[in-house]
Amino acid sequence: MAERDVTRWTTPSDIAARLRPRWRSGALLTAYAAGEPFPPLDLPLRGPRARELGEDLAAVRAWVAALERAAPGRFDLVRRPVGARTIGASELPARAVVSSWSQAWRLLDVEPEVRRWDALVRTLSPDSDAFGWAAEHPHAALVVEPRDWPAILSALAWLRAERGSGRRLREITAPGVDTKLVERHRGLLAGVLGVPGSADGFVEALGLGAKPARLRLRLGTDVRPGLGLSDVTAPLDELVALDVRVSSAVVVENETTFLAAPLPPTGVLVFGEGFRVSRAGRLPWLAQVPVHYWGDLDTHGFAILDQLRAWLPQTRSFLMDRDTLLEHRGRWVTEPTPTSAALPRLTEGEASIYEDLVTDRYAARVRLEQERVDWAWAQERWPVDC
Repeated sequence: MAERDVTRWTTPSDIAARLRPRWRSGALLTAYAAGEPFPPLDLPLRGPRARELGEDLAAVRAWVAALERAAPGRFDLVRRPVGARTIGASELPARAVVSSWSQAWRLLDVEPEVRRWDALVRTLSPDSDAFGWAAEHPHAALVVEPRDWPAILSALAWLRAERGSGRRLREITAPGVDTKLVERHRGLLAGVLGVPGSADGFVEALGLGAKPARLRLRLGTDVRPGLGLSDVTAPLDELVALDVRVSSAVVVENETTFLAAPLPPTGVLVFGEGFRVSRAGRLPWLAQVPVHYWGDLDTHGFAILDQLRAWLPQTRSFLMDRDTLLEHRGRWVTEPTPTSAALPRLTEGEASIYEDLVTDRYAARVRLEQERVDWAWAQERWPVDC
């Protein structure tokens, strides 16, 4: 019998492979934790046909023996008669049936993980929210060190009790808990509590004392006199309340650009810091003046521009055009995680370049970082009113 025929026959590993996706997805542990009966797996086996039995009896017997050695505790074999007298009672394995949780765990070789899961379920059962989160994300729950779970449950109790209190996380007094543990497991805690997992979103949604948002500005010489400062980093609420008048604003993403950029006497330069650019949008004294934005020439740069326009719709981009992109081809790098989100606030020209980047028109995941743009090229194209 040709070797290629033998290799088509179902092996114990093939049986486990049919069940493994349900393990990896967490579906098996979720159902097991809920006390549901095991959903049986009844798998037809590929094996020798009746006419093949006489061609290589040794191979057939080896195949049957391998299944029979693997079967105990893992699956049951259902046999069927075959039209030959050359092997045993003329029956061959036709189906493998996995009908219990214990068989599934042994077949998948995950018994140690299941023992840990059993212990974790007992630990979390008193907290219905934590238990529910773990049941939905069993593998994420198993990644957590068992010794951390008592402190996590303690942190959950404190966060629930202090929700809306305005207290800061540094004030946490839960037994065995410090702020480092909360930061390390913030995603898990957020999932259990049903709040955003970002640092700011987590605190804000729980009604705890948030770290004040801050913004960095450079102020033109005619804007400074009342302040006596040229480079200001201050709480956003204080900057919002500031009584200043500016003629124009430029928002940039790179700090070295922020420090080197030209600044007219009545202008202001804003250090945007990526998606924190919306902080600049909250400054009421920018609402009626020309605003210009220069970000990285990549998909996220345009996403940040789109976000800024939600606050300051008069914003115009510069140095984010096709000429700048192609002129600096030798300075391109790769954008790690591009976006393809719909950006409705882009102009027609900006949307065209964004589409080029999303579709990899020039190369895969093109990115031209702001600091890689030739400074002479940038100066020649600086907005005239800035």
